[in-house]
Amino acid sequence: MTEAEQFSNLLSRYFCCPLTRTQVSALYGHYRLLTRWNKALNLTTVVSLGESVLRHYCESLFLGAHLPAGTGAVLDVGSGGGFPGVPVAVLRSECNVTLAESHQRKAVFLREATRQIPNIRVEPQRAEQLDTGAFGWVVARAVNWSEVIELAHNGIALLLGQDDAVEALRVSTFNWQPPVLLPWGKRRVLVIGGRV
Repeated sequence: MTEAEQFSNLLSRYFCCPLTRTQVSALYGHYRLLTRWNKALNLTTVVSLGESVLRHYCESLFLGAHLPAGTGAVLDVGSGGGFPGVPVAVLRSECNVTLAESHQRKAVFLREATRQIPNIRVEPQRAEQLDTGAFGWVVARAVNWSEVIELAHNGIALLLGQDDAVEALRVSTFNWQPPVLLPWGKRRVLVIGGRV
């Protein structure tokens, strides 16, 4: 079995919504570049195929599946290797996704990795420097949740992380839904909230 077939099989095993061949191909193309560039840029510590599919792609797709219906502008704060923004853009082609990444070399990787994904824009700067009021949805993973919440001026925040981080959300001015445990466990959750 080729690596591409393994990637596709793992996606279909863990992510409950069916993906088209085009979507799987776009995600696999991103994975191939990620593994190649990771040696120089340290984009991720997760390197095995199975763990990458689960932690990077399936978690991000799970978040994308929970975005409200309809078109909208999505801001991915501290995108790094492109998560959750790249899988969200691939899954939800009706959304315009902006990847904010202040690390210049990582931003170069993101530009290269998203050339074929028309609904992605890369901003090589901190998210705070953008007009964050223009975004209906702010998404993040592996960044400080309190900083992300401050950026969601007009919309909804969707955050991926460990379940022990949820307690910190109680002090914010957001109305939070109960955390959703990711289907494959490991204490990973998705939290969704909107400004009160």
